[in-house]
This record gives sequence, C-alpha cells and structure tokens, in this order.
Amino acid sequence: MEETRLAKKLGLLIRRLRVEAGLSQEEFAYKVGIHRTYAGAVERGEKTVTIETASKFASALDLKLSQMFAMLESQSD
Repeated sequence: MEETRLAKKLGLLIRRLRVEAGLSQEEFAYKVGIHRTYAGAVERGEKTVTIETASKFASALDLKLSQMFAMLESQSD
C-alpha cells in the first residue's frame, strides 16, 4: 500500500526532525497543538495527517511545509 508506506516515511521524518530539535514527544505535541498519543501514532505511520496538520508539524519544526515535503521526497525508500 503506497499510502501506508508514505505515512510511515513521513512519520520517520517527523520523528527524526523532532529528536534533532531536542524535543520530547510531549513537548512537540504541545507545540503542534495535538495530543501526545496522536503525535506518536503519526510518527509510527499509523495515522495520516491533513495538509493543515502537516503544516503545523512543519511550523513546530521551524520549517516551511515545502521544505518538509522536499526532505520527504529526497529520502530513499
């Protein structure tokens, strides 16, 4: 399933960027304005996000949405 693989790829990217930013999952979720368990599910690729939520994730990581998507596209499968 392409959708599932993409969700996992996005989740791994978000987790890596969050850790590199020195944020705990709880701190990051607070910054994004979502519940910690939802953030965890996104990072594990169990949940897909809307474009609005993806934008909030990028903003919390001090990125533009386009930058985050460019990183996602440049990752190898």
